[in-house]
Amino acid sequence: MTTLHSPVPLLDLKAQYTTIRDQVQDAIERVLESQQFILGAEVEALEREIAAYSQCEFGIGMSSGTDAILVALMALDIRPGDQVIIPAYTFFATAGCVARLGAQPVFVDVDPQTFNLDPAKIKAAITPRTRALMPVHLFGQCAEMEPIVELARKHNLAIIEDAAQAIGSDYRGQRAGAMGQLGCFSFFPSKNLGGIGDGGMITTNDRALAERVRLLRNHGAHPKYYHKLIGGNFRLDAIQAAVLRVKLNYLDQWSAARQKNAARYRQLFAKAQLEMIGLPIEEPDRRHIYNQFVIRIPERDALAAYLKQNNIGTEIYYPVPLHLQECFAELGYRVGDFPESERAAKETLALPIYPELSDAQQRAVVDAIAAFCKETDFKVSLRTQT
Repeated sequence: MTTLHSPVPLLDLKAQYTTIRDQVQDAIERVLESQQFILGAEVEALEREIAAYSQCEFGIGMSSGTDAILVALMALDIRPGDQVIIPAYTFFATAGCVARLGAQPVFVDVDPQTFNLDPAKIKAAITPRTRALMPVHLFGQCAEMEPIVELARKHNLAIIEDAAQAIGSDYRGQRAGAMGQLGCFSFFPSKNLGGIGDGGMITTNDRALAERVRLLRNHGAHPKYYHKLIGGNFRLDAIQAAVLRVKLNYLDQWSAARQKNAARYRQLFAKAQLEMIGLPIEEPDRRHIYNQFVIRIPERDALAAYLKQNNIGTEIYYPVPLHLQECFAELGYRVGDFPESERAAKETLALPIYPELSDAQQRAVVDAIAAFCKETDFKVSLRTQT
């Protein structure tokens, strides 16, 4: 198949780096000159800046987003036999961290519009063993937090926000990571705020929890070699913090560019009369920061293959819902238990949305999707299914 456009990657980190190269290199050089690589002034400064940005009193730097979730659970003293309610459709770490502590992830189906935890289905999953709720702000949009917070208060449950994909997003004026007892962020390089390796952050407005998290990330020691808790090595490197501090200055600008690209996609899909493609739903009371731009189409796998042939990068987030993962087979879930999560796993496809994406690149993406629909007679097949 011959393409008439340059490749369109799913993500182009080099395009971002070229605009801030000197500042990033200066930040790295600053750390090298200090020779202070573990925690220290750079990490403390980033913690203050992320906390303020997220409308929280405290920020604690972590070694990764996954470790942020793990330590948040440890800080709440989640133990074997406890249950934590999470969505069935999200990245594995949300459930994996619960299981690592010997606790049981209890899955709940997602809202078909936003792919976030469906609040209406949480109550039926609560048992006497339930200790916490972990809503995920998937793809950059906050979950419906008001009823989730209300349920948590009614049943005396903690809330851990998995905000790995949602830094800077908000819900009715409240920032992601500020609505539960603890918020967990990831600085994986592909995130809106991405480092040059692994990194993460926990936010909280609870001073006691903040101190407990600080202890747990450093083997539970205070002072050095005197261990109050059994923790681990979950520390954020100073070089990561220094680079992230540079990038944080541009985060709102980059998120605005993603929002602009999302709006342009909508215009292009409408112009191409591709109404049969399910586009992301942006709720009116939220700030969506578009970590991903995820469409829905029953012929997802065929479309992904077609776009790959046309040098257009895509990604499937996520091909298997959590309740059907092999490692959770002993929990006894079956196909059909969470139909919206299962349908999302079969139909969703992420398109390029990074800030530096050009108008021409977006037109190439939509033109290719339009060509796929025409070549496969998608409109007819869709009518047949419905």
